Amino acid sequence: MSADTILDLASRLLELDKGDLTAREKSVIERAARRLAVSRNVNVEFQQSATFGQRIADRVAAIGGSWRFIIGFAAVVVVWVAVNSAMMVAHPFDPYPYILLNLFLSLLAAIQAPIILMSQNRAAARDRLEAAHDYEVNLKAEIEIAALHAKIDEIRTNELATLLDRTPADR
Repeated sequence: MSADTILDLASRLLELDKGDLTAREKSVIERAARRLAVSRNVNVEFQQSATFGQRIADRVAAIGGSWRFIIGFAAVVVVWVAVNSAMMVAHPFDPYPYILLNLFLSLLAAIQAPIILMSQNRAAARDRLEAAHDYEVNLKAEIEIAALHAKIDEIRTNELATLLDRTPADR
C-alpha cells in the first residue's frame, strides 16, 4: 500500500480535507505512510525539558507529601512542645501558646503550598502531554487497522474475481 493510499485512507478516516488536518495529525499520517513508530517515552522528554526550579519543586512536593515528612514533622512538634513544657519551670525559649512554633508552621505552609502547586501544575502538563501522545498512537493504530481492512478487502475482491473468472471446466 503506497503512502498516497495511506494518506487518502487517513483523510477519509478522519473525515477531514487535507487542509483541515492539524500538524499533529499530519505528522502521524506521514509516520504511518513511512511505517515509522509514533510511540515514545514522553516522561523522558518531559524530565529533560524541566528547569532546575521545576526539578526542585518536584522533589519538595515528593518529600512534603510523604508519610516520612508527616511523621518527622509531628515528631519535631512533639519535641518542641515537650522541651518548652519541661523548661516551663525555668525560662522556655517559646512559652505556651508556642507563638514561635506557630510562626514556623505558618512559614512552612506559606512556602510549601506554592511549591506543591507548581509541582501539580507540572504533573498536569505531563498528563496533557501523555494524553496528546496517546491520541497520536491511537490515531496511527486506527490508520493501520483501516489499511489492513483495505488490504483484506482487496485480497478478497481479487480472490472472488479469480473464482468468477474460472470456467465450469476448470472446476
